[in-house]
Amino acid sequence: MQIVLLLTALTLLPAVVMSVTPFLRIVVVLHFLRQALGTQSTPSNQVLIGMALFLTILIMQPVAMEMYHKGWEPLEANRLSTAQAFDQGTQPLKTFLTRFAREKDIRLFVEVSKTPPPRSPADVDLRVLIPAYILSELKAGFQIGAVLFLPFLVIDLVVASVTLSIGMIQLPPVMISAPFKILLFVLVDGWSLVMSSLMKSFYV
Repeated sequence: MQIVLLLTALTLLPAVVMSVTPFLRIVVVLHFLRQALGTQSTPSNQVLIGMALFLTILIMQPVAMEMYHKGWEPLEANRLSTAQAFDQGTQPLKTFLTRFAREKDIRLFVEVSKTPPPRSPADVDLRVLIPAYILSELKAGFQIGAVLFLPFLVIDLVVASVTLSIGMIQLPPVMISAPFKILLFVLVDGWSLVMSSLMKSFYV
């Protein structure tokens, strides 16, 4: 039975990584950052996904270890049935998801699924909690991405105004502003700032 459960978990792993971890927020923010810098495909998608994946592993490690100790270890020792192990093992995950899923989104999916309103956050069903968490993470990712865009947008506007005022209409302003945006990002140690901010947003 344990082997079947393990194989099933491995099959569902990509969907789980996308749905119930910080991966979604991180990868959305990194894509917004790349667009704001105007570097097109640099860093590549593979690099961004790799960065998002390893940050996700680092953030989720305590949750995964708690799930292992509460669910898998008792199941392996035959102290719990499969259903009991699942219930106990998913409690740390539910706690994590509840911390970052907005109450408004949880209410939305409770109404859509026509399930009874939960009496407490611990009673929220995973079928409701997971889509609510995804929606909340998308909103958080877009909010952070919009904030990242603003300083680079200012540079674009300034460069566009200067090029128009001196009559350089043939040269695209984006081509001129790109080196300035990259230089600014490097000077302020942008990668470290973005990564540390993303990490800290999950440790509040």
